Amino acid sequence: MLKKFVPAILLLITLTAKADEGMWMLPLIEKHNSAQLKALGSELAPSDIYRADSTSLKDAIVIFGNGCTGEIISNQGLILTNHHCGYGTIQEHSSVDHDYLKDGFWANSMEEEIPSPGLTVTFVRGIENVTDQVLTAVHADMQYVTYKNTIDSVTKAIAKEAEEKYGYTAKIKPFYAGNEYYLFLLEKYSDVRFVGAPPSSIGKFGADTDNWMWPRHTGDFSLFRVYATKEGKPADYNAGNVPLVPKHHLPISLKGPEKGDFSMTLGFPGSTSRYLTSYGIQERMDVINHARIVVRDAKQKIWLKNMLYEQKIRIQYASKYSRSTNYYKNSIGMNKGLENLNVVAHKKELETTFRAWAENTEEGAAYKEALPLLEDGYALRRDIINAKYFFSETFKSGIEIFTIAEDAQKLLAHQENSSDSALSVAVAKFKEKADKFYKNYDTQTDKNTTIALLEVYAHHVNSDYYPEFYQEIGGKYKGDYARFTERLYKKSIFARPDALYKALESRDFRSILNDVACTYTQQIVAMREQINGNLKPFDKYISKGNRLYEAGLQQMLSTKVFYPDANFTIRMSMGSVGNYQPRDGVQYNHYTTLQGVMEKEDSTQWEFVVPAKLKELYQTKNYGVYANTDGSMPVCFTSNNDITGGNSGSPVINSKGQLFGLAFDGNWEAMSGDIAFEPDLQKCINVDIRYVLFIIDKFAGATWLIDEMTIVN
Repeated sequence: MLKKFVPAILLLITLTAKADEGMWMLPLIEKHNSAQLKALGSELAPSDIYRADSTSLKDAIVIFGNGCTGEIISNQGLILTNHHCGYGTIQEHSSVDHDYLKDGFWANSMEEEIPSPGLTVTFVRGIENVTDQVLTAVHADMQYVTYKNTIDSVTKAIAKEAEEKYGYTAKIKPFYAGNEYYLFLLEKYSDVRFVGAPPSSIGKFGADTDNWMWPRHTGDFSLFRVYATKEGKPADYNAGNVPLVPKHHLPISLKGPEKGDFSMTLGFPGSTSRYLTSYGIQERMDVINHARIVVRDAKQKIWLKNMLYEQKIRIQYASKYSRSTNYYKNSIGMNKGLENLNVVAHKKELETTFRAWAENTEEGAAYKEALPLLEDGYALRRDIINAKYFFSETFKSGIEIFTIAEDAQKLLAHQENSSDSALSVAVAKFKEKADKFYKNYDTQTDKNTTIALLEVYAHHVNSDYYPEFYQEIGGKYKGDYARFTERLYKKSIFARPDALYKALESRDFRSILNDVACTYTQQIVAMREQINGNLKPFDKYISKGNRLYEAGLQQMLSTKVFYPDANFTIRMSMGSVGNYQPRDGVQYNHYTTLQGVMEKEDSTQWEFVVPAKLKELYQTKNYGVYANTDGSMPVCFTSNNDITGGNSGSPVINSKGQLFGLAFDGNWEAMSGDIAFEPDLQKCINVDIRYVLFIIDKFAGATWLIDEMTIVN
């Protein structure tokens, strides 16, 4: 009976991944991808990409910070990643006197490289399938909580044993909604130093206007270096540390991309939901993306106005603003893409087919419960999930004064009777957080934001989920958010850092913890716990439903190869360089050149200012060995590699295993890609490595960095 269902399914979904679709597990490349790699033109054997017992390409790939990818490009630990990945660190090192965001920074020697406390890079040292060990401990009839707790207990025990055996950090991640589990051995290095970055007028050229768009002309790269002990072991910053000698570094090709060339990315894609049902997609569009769009739109308008008004505020809010706008625009584009591709309707057709298969075949009977669980779970939690995301956007990443107040409560509460040493530790921890917070904080900006967001939250969330102080706003202040906020910032010690530091120095915890901001923060925390608590009963619906649904799909399409959704574990994608046609009558080339930068120049718009030195290089055509054969200077190119957030900074590797591009973005027409891959439209936007080298060499004059790379023609 299975055969009668398969044709309908194949018309509806692309689980039979095309060459350009899929985020593939490295240990399974030889099994699943060898033929595709060869057909696309790769000269690499699967073992060149991943080898469990020896060196391979994966040994040059790192998690950069906590959410990006980087690659080692020299035998002295030099790291290449995106400018927007290094942006937070660049901002941290910037000041009005040394504005590295505006002017860029280039170390002239290793001695000038800037230590960056808190920044880490992480290597993957091993990957092991532990599915059998994990799932033998559970059975299908277990209650949800028992099932979940058993999985948690077993995975912790396996990870602990692996850490003791191998000496690395071990993490176990679920795949296919918990139908498989893999263990990852990780080695994290914490002495990472800032080496160089172009000014934002290059590294962020086009900024918000060009974000997610093609054609693109952004030199989105930055350089760092990882240091270690003389034995090559991880260590915190120490003047005696030396550049890490990596197991592998990527050679760099000067050949440049041509249409049809093989392209491969290796990196850490953050999250996709390719197997999400229509119920989940509707929630993503109508609730999660909606909350992000509404709150961030209100917040960003205020932030940008103040950033353009004062240089200090621009530096303080640059990184926060960039992070906020990135997925604000992504959410808008995703909703448009899902609507244009009619994804919800297609998913519903698939679900109809799945239900029929589950209800009418012997092999489908075990999965009959999947869709009813998901339908009920999403419907029942709709009001609460709306509150959760508006709450998070408003009180976690929107209004800032409550963030530092909550830190004070966590670290200083109940410390008055502590020992002197414990008290000193608590105070030191809070002061460290406060120093970092106030370096990037402007009271008036936050005050204006608070007025706007408190009202936005009230207009979009059921009053059952208002923090208690909303009663005060409605009563004492008669709904006047501005008056309420003025009083808060006038009275709160957290709006006056000098007063806060003075109270901290005198150990006056009472005035800190009894502050009006702390009082309101307690109410915010209480509501957050209430919302999260109200959501928990529905976890069993969503978790079990997804697990059964994904297992059922694999059973139903047993001859097809499924790739797992992204979960910030190392993956390979394969494809080729190429152009695309976004709409009727429009054909985009697969490359851009420096000419396009000059065509976009607008000295009255901060997003499109072009540095004088870059204009001079363009006018004199001083491109060195980095030019195209026709004499033009390449900037960016597109390929059809399958990437998402987390892949930022991923190397784009040619058929010989050489670096020829740096992935940094996706295209606007395919913003639905995290949920529905569109092979005719989906593009990966990359910086041409020759533009990176040109900026380092000709623009910055940092030729010493070029000299340590392995360059091939």
